[in-house]
Amino acid sequence: QVHLVESGGGLMQAGDSLRLSCAASGRSFDSLGMGWFRQAPGKEREFVASITTDGANYRVLDSVKGRFTISRDNDKSTSYLQMNSLKPEDTAVYYCVAKEKISITWQWWGQGTQVTVSS
Repeated sequence: QVHLVESGGGLMQAGDSLRLSCAASGRSFDSLGMGWFRQAPGKEREFVASITTDGANYRVLDSVKGRFTISRDNDKSTSYLQMNSLKPEDTAVYYCVAKEKISITWQWWGQGTQVTVSS
């Protein structure tokens, strides 16, 4: 079992930057693919970004490319989502996710952290 704890959410203004953190425990962190999803009010949950176990490869949602960056620090067992130039449409609950390298589905989810961006 992997336990994920997100932090860093808050109330921001458009154009601000924010970094979310996700601390993982329960399994060797460098064996886990990590990612972020978000769910805005009244909308379905959507994929935001993911990063491979070694950090060599990553994917980012098209609508946040150039603004959001995913990274990880395997020594600290922590994944990050750096969000720049925030927009009101980025308002959502952001969830950290993890999976074993061979899994095709995200196996573990955090509780989520709220990010609210005002115009």
